[in-house]
Amino acid sequence: MTLPVDPSVLLPFLAAVILMEITPGPNMGWLALVSLSQGRTAGLAAVAGITLGLSLWMVAAAFGLTEVVMRWPALYQAIRWAGVLFLLYLAWDAWRSTDATARQTPEPALRRQLFRRGLIGNLLNPKAALLYVVLLPGFMRPGYGAPLVQALALGSVHIGVSIVVHSAIVLTASRAGGSLLTRQQSPVMRTLMALSLVAVAAWTAWETRL
Repeated sequence: MTLPVDPSVLLPFLAAVILMEITPGPNMGWLALVSLSQGRTAGLAAVAGITLGLSLWMVAAAFGLTEVVMRWPALYQAIRWAGVLFLLYLAWDAWRSTDATARQTPEPALRRQLFRRGLIGNLLNPKAALLYVVLLPGFMRPGYGAPLVQALALGSVHIGVSIVVHSAIVLTASRAGGSLLTRQQSPVMRTLMALSLVAVAAWTAWETRL
């Protein structure tokens, strides 16, 4: 039976994606902020949204759709700056929120909101497309599964690693932020959250430049 991927590439590929995932980036910064200020459940909802966004980019790359983004610089830049503006919107939303509005938001609604924000933030992250377009072909070998099968198999490995790393960030940050949960809506905390998200937006703009 033909294996879907060359077994000799699995460890190098795993090492590459682990290194990428533990390198600080926008997802890591945003997840830490959410988990510090709103707790573990909120952070895990955000992880679910991020995972779906990455999975959609991975499937698009496997079918060759993300190459369109890479071949059209204007489209890449449009997605890139939309992502930056979305993070700035999150910063503004964090700054204007109040204790009253927080109490009025039921927990299920908050989880759905964070899920959507994680999803949208990653769909507007062209670096995810670049990752799959550049990384996957280097680990695909003739004589094994079809290119589509190899891309989906390797991409699934990356998705699994991202879930583990992102969940670890959430669990660590939520433990560290226990005392913050009771004062997250104070003016000082809102300002710190907003400024931190502005920093993440600037970081994203820098990291996604071509």
